[in-house]
Amino acid sequence: MVQMPGLVLPSYYMYYQSPVKIVTTPDGGARVWRVSIDTGGWHEKNDIFSEIVFAVGGEVFRRTPEEFVQEVERFRAHYLEGDGPIFALYETIQAVRHVARAEDRHLTPRERALVHGIRQRTFVMFEEQLRAAGDPGADPDIARAK
Repeated sequence: MVQMPGLVLPSYYMYYQSPVKIVTTPDGGARVWRVSIDTGGWHEKNDIFSEIVFAVGGEVFRRTPEEFVQEVERFRAHYLEGDGPIFALYETIQAVRHVARAEDRHLTPRERALVHGIRQRTFVMFEEQLRAAGDPGADPDIARAK
């Protein structure tokens, strides 16, 4: 982790219901990446840096790396459609949640753990695909860090 005055990087946020991460650059600066609602990839959005870092209340919420991974995958599963193993896993999560809703109950601890684990796995899978495609914001290691 790199420290800037008052800010430890990388840092993770929800910004108006969209996952955003701030990471260091090789020259010691910062770069802001926001998940694309269209592709699930990362778009550089440095213009929102001050709004996020200096926000007081409002629609900016700091997240731990683990929470961030879950938020990113919740976001991707909600907005994206497609085929392949990642989307099959998103459908599995949707089916688990659908059964709980149909039974008018919360997810059981076992179901929550299953959903959490699937999201962690899909995050790594998605990020590895993005990295292979040349997305400079991709970082599957966020889900691997403890």
